[in-house]
Amino acid sequence: MTGFRIGRLSEETGVHIETIRYYEKIGLVPKPPRSDGGRRLYDGGAIQRLRFIRRARDLGFPLDDVRSLMGLATEPGCCADAFEIAERHRSDVRNRIADLRRLERRLAELTKACQSDGDLECGLIDALSRS
Repeated sequence: MTGFRIGRLSEETGVHIETIRYYEKIGLVPKPPRSDGGRRLYDGGAIQRLRFIRRARDLGFPLDDVRSLMGLATEPGCCADAFEIAERHRSDVRNRIADLRRLERRLAELTKACQSDGDLECGLIDALSRS
């Protein structure tokens, strides 16, 4: 039986070994055949699949969307569905950015309360302590 082991797959794709095993467990990556010694043996398709997953995850796509996009990759005329998934994700990203901007403004307000040296009380700690 030919193929390569999980360590090499990890090196080739930049995906940690435990993450590869997790992806197998949840069915994102098919379980490979095993050697006579019980070791997983992967082929080039596993590299392509994990690189796809890695690139999608680097863009912040949740695993369910990655699964959907991978399913679409083999369907002709799938661009409209992929577009819908990407637009939904982009909307989520915009919402998170807005939330982070609000958080940054609030933190800026709170840290101003810490800028006076020598005070016996800290405005930030006081603000966090209030119920």
